[in-house]
Amino acid sequence: MFTKSIRWRFLLWLAFLLVCILGGFGATAYQLHRTNRFNQIDEDLQRRLVAVTGDVRGRPPFGERGDRRPFGERGAPGRRGERPPFGGPDEPPPFGPGSGRFPWRPPSSGVEMSPGFPDFRPRPREIRLSAQTLSQFDDTEPNACYFAIWSREGTLLKSSTNAPLALAVPTRIGSDTQSHTRMREPVRETFHFTEMGECVLVGRSIIADLSAMGRFALWLFGAGGAVLAFGLGGGWWLAARALQPVQDITLAASHISAGNLSKRINLADTHNELGHLAKVLNSTFARLEGAFAQQKQFTADASHELRTPLAVIISEAQTALSRQRSAAEYRETVETCLDTAQQMRRLTQSLLDLARLDAGQEHIQRVEVDLADKARACISLIRPLADTAGVEIKCDLAPAPAVGDVDCLGQVITNLLTNAIHYNKDGGSIRVSTRTEEKAAIVMIADTGIGISTEDLPHIFERFYRADKSRARSNGRSGLGLAICKTIVDAHGGTIEVSSEVGVGTAFTVRLPSARF
Repeated sequence: MFTKSIRWRFLLWLAFLLVCILGGFGATAYQLHRTNRFNQIDEDLQRRLVAVTGDVRGRPPFGERGDRRPFGERGAPGRRGERPPFGGPDEPPPFGPGSGRFPWRPPSSGVEMSPGFPDFRPRPREIRLSAQTLSQFDDTEPNACYFAIWSREGTLLKSSTNAPLALAVPTRIGSDTQSHTRMREPVRETFHFTEMGECVLVGRSIIADLSAMGRFALWLFGAGGAVLAFGLGGGWWLAARALQPVQDITLAASHISAGNLSKRINLADTHNELGHLAKVLNSTFARLEGAFAQQKQFTADASHELRTPLAVIISEAQTALSRQRSAAEYRETVETCLDTAQQMRRLTQSLLDLARLDAGQEHIQRVEVDLADKARACISLIRPLADTAGVEIKCDLAPAPAVGDVDCLGQVITNLLTNAIHYNKDGGSIRVSTRTEEKAAIVMIADTGIGISTEDLPHIFERFYRADKSRARSNGRSGLGLAICKTIVDAHGGTIEVSSEVGVGTAFTVRLPSARF
């Protein structure tokens, strides 16, 4: 299923992140653009509202703007200083509301007014705006603004020609004189109430602005979609490139599991994390191939080594049964079979030791042991064999405390001494020395034997390898002694080294962790 694929999970997560980021960015950008646009509209409306309000506040109720002389100094037009006749256009009435001379009673009270008596009922005052203010409400301009002025009682005093028909007076709360903004689709209006209770409103249509905002939103959506598509395409390419080494590793592992142990992972870039993994896997595959090759060779050599003594036993038994023989002949046959069986037992025991060491099943005890004392014990056991071969053993044993398994270390020293005796010259000698050097306990066994050639020297620790193939099998040597020695020393965290010269002799040096550090 595609949801289990690492590539698809990566892409789905990337898509989720991109949608959240682009959606948040787009919503924020649109909101900022919308707010900025409405702020510009509100600033423009506020500027026009101030101009209209200034004209409304700056003119007396029935006077011309700019005529701010005291009432007693006003005269009729053309006759400066003279008092105009009663009821003139520039003089408030001496009677009626606001005169303070007698109470005024409206006609609705039922009192009939005498003919010729002045009508003192309140009339809506005339609002006159300056030409400069009116120029700001030219209905021929795009997005033209309109204005409307209401009296305290809610009567429309004046409005521009382009004002909407469905124009409602705003509701005043208390004595608030602050400017307010309201939205009535498709117009936006700014209004406020003067100290006299008159309402001044300025507004304009925002259809074009809403259309521009819609186009901006579509542009943001398109740009976000393009970025999303580009991001997902790049993510797909990046995921494919990043997972290509995984596919190469899978392919190489499939070939190896099918039996092609020589298959390796080919990577162009080995400096990233997967490159390091590929290098480790290639190294592991190489060791695996070597182990399989060694195991194959080991199996073949073990089969060959076991087949030879089995063939001897079978041949001797068949010979003994082919005809009647004397007791001495039967005894000789049995002794031959016994020697061959003993050789098989030693070989089998060596194979079991190697198998346990390889599997880590050989329990190694970590105790303090003096290599000098252990070397003396091993020399005592092997000296009869050296005397029989005419080989002299010389000792230079200084205290060399080490940490390890007493029996396993004894097996290492015994194997090295046995090899030194078997591959020595007639009348040769063996020198055994122990010492402590640089946090290591050292035991060295040097002989004066035939030596090892330069070609054979790198292979002497390999299993079933024999430097002198002509003598090894005849002496019952299986070629596992040095392999066992190296395996035991490696398990102790030490090293074993060899130096040899043909015709001069061979020296083995074993270094083990010292018990003094």
